Amino acid sequence: LDLFVLHRGAHRIDLKEALWANALWVAIGLGFGLVVLWEMGSQPAGEYYAGYLLERALSIDNVFVFAVIFAYFKVPAKLQNGVLFWGLVMALFMRAGFIVLGAELIERYDWVIYFFGILLIYTGFRMATHDIGETDPSKNIALRGMRKLMPVSHNYHDDKYFIRPDDVAAHEEFDKGRKPGQKGLLGTLVATPLAAAILVVAATDLVFAIDSIPAIFAVTNDTFIVYTSNAFALLGMRALYFLLADAMDRFIYLQMGLAVVLVFVGVKFMISDVWHMPIGLSLAFIVLAAGGSIVWSLLATRGHAPLMPGEPAANLERE
Repeated sequence: LDLFVLHRGAHRIDLKEALWANALWVAIGLGFGLVVLWEMGSQPAGEYYAGYLLERALSIDNVFVFAVIFAYFKVPAKLQNGVLFWGLVMALFMRAGFIVLGAELIERYDWVIYFFGILLIYTGFRMATHDIGETDPSKNIALRGMRKLMPVSHNYHDDKYFIRPDDVAAHEEFDKGRKPGQKGLLGTLVATPLAAAILVVAATDLVFAIDSIPAIFAVTNDTFIVYTSNAFALLGMRALYFLLADAMDRFIYLQMGLAVVLVFVGVKFMISDVWHMPIGLSLAFIVLAAGGSIVWSLLATRGHAPLMPGEPAANLERE
């Protein structure tokens, strides 16, 4: 539905399309909660909604990092949608593995809840003190791995992900100083910046999953609820990006609000053996903390002209 109906072809997503796509994905995500309520009861439905809202709130933080990645790779506006799509499709499969692994660890080892709790609290404190603008895609381990496997072109070639050296102008530069026709570990294939951007988006979401998956396990241990709430939050992330990317400078208190949420769920995780917090209380806290930080940010920056994403930190510079 998302690939073949809503966003067919490479094109720039305007504000109107982003608004409609956001409304649709939020409606689908919330509507699935009613299916859970009908089939499984009120407690699982409450857990689904808490997980969905938690992941949705955390995904806003991801959006700002994606803007930094797109600036770094100078991804044309009409190609950004495809980069997000394939990056998030890869993330859906990777998160499924994380969820299965996390559920197995929690079931087998009681101490894992304390490890996850400490991880979430640490992440919350780090988020409160870390500036997203400091993110440097050039240090991404996935990008470094790609550069070892094959040359990376400095130029885009329409919407192609990989090309042959014969398709490239003789004067074009490559990472690592490779020349057209020089073989890498995968032969003579050359990656375009489009392929590199998709890989970095997927790898970045994998890093975010290390925080968000333990966070939702603090809400529920039901792997079905954990994965579906993650999936619906992820499916709406692309539309959210195009809605918020140009206004990200206004969310000045969002990181603090998300940091509070992560510390809260970390503490909730660690005391779950002693006291199981009612799901309604968890849901209310997540809504108040995340929603309150968004409203506070918008009120504090009202009347400010939106800033465009910053200049790219660098292009695909050779090491």
